[in-house]
Amino acid sequence: MTTESFISPEGRRLAFRRTAATASGASFVWLCGFKSDMNGSKALAVEAWAKARGHGALLFDYSGHGASGGRFEDGTISAWREDALASIDAQTEGPLVLVGSSMGGWMALLAAMARPERVKGLVLIAPAPDFTEKLMWPEFTPEQQAEIMGEGFTLRPSDYGEPYAITRALIEDGRQWSILDKDIPFAGPVHILQGMQDADVPWGHALALATALTADDLVLQLIKNGDHRLSREEDIARLMAICEEMAALVRA
Repeated sequence: MTTESFISPEGRRLAFRRTAATASGASFVWLCGFKSDMNGSKALAVEAWAKARGHGALLFDYSGHGASGGRFEDGTISAWREDALASIDAQTEGPLVLVGSSMGGWMALLAAMARPERVKGLVLIAPAPDFTEKLMWPEFTPEQQAEIMGEGFTLRPSDYGEPYAITRALIEDGRQWSILDKDIPFAGPVHILQGMQDADVPWGHALALATALTADDLVLQLIKNGDHRLSREEDIARLMAICEEMAALVRA
C-alpha cells in the first residue's frame, strides 16, 4: 500500500495508508502510541490481516510522528485527538473498529466518544488513557517537574532512541482530556490486551479502565509475561485472534 497525505482541517499534513474493503463489515483503524508510527510490527500485522480478510483498514501518523508534518515537541493530546478525528472523517466510511496501542488507546477512546455513531468496537493494547497526568507526571522528580513548569520542557530518556522533550503544554493540555475518573460511555464490544510485566503502563491501569467503561461486552486479557510493546510472535497472534473475533461481533 502506498503512503499518502492530506491536510487536516487544522492545517496539518497527515500521512496515511488506506486499504479498501472488499467484504462487508467494519473497517479497522490503527491508532499508534506515543512517539510511534504506522510502520510498527503490530500496525503492519493489523493492516495485512485486514487486507487478507477483505476488511477496510486505515493507518495514519499523528502530526510530529512518522511521515506526517510538524514537530513532535509541538504536539498535545488535543492536537493528536484532532489528527485522529480528521483521519477517520476524511479517510474512512461506514462502521469502525478502533485498534489503539498505548497512547493510541487513549486516542481510540476519545475518538469513540466523539464519533459514537461510527465506532462499533474497540481493541486496546496496553491502553494509556490519562497517561500524562496519572503515569508520566508522578514519575518525574521534583526537579524535572520544576523544569517543566519553569523552562517549559524537560528531556526524557528513551529506550528506543535519543532523549525527547516533554513539554508543559503536553502535561497541562492532557488534563482536560482525563477520562478515567468517571464513566466512559461505550456500548460496543471492547477487548483489552495488557502485559503484566509492562514497565510503562501497569496492569492496574487497564483494570481501572475496564471498570470505568460502561460496555457490558468487555474482555480484559492479562498476559503474565507480557511487556509494554506486546510485539512478540505470540502477542501478534493474540491480537490477530482478537481482531477476528471483533470482526465477527461487529458484523453480527
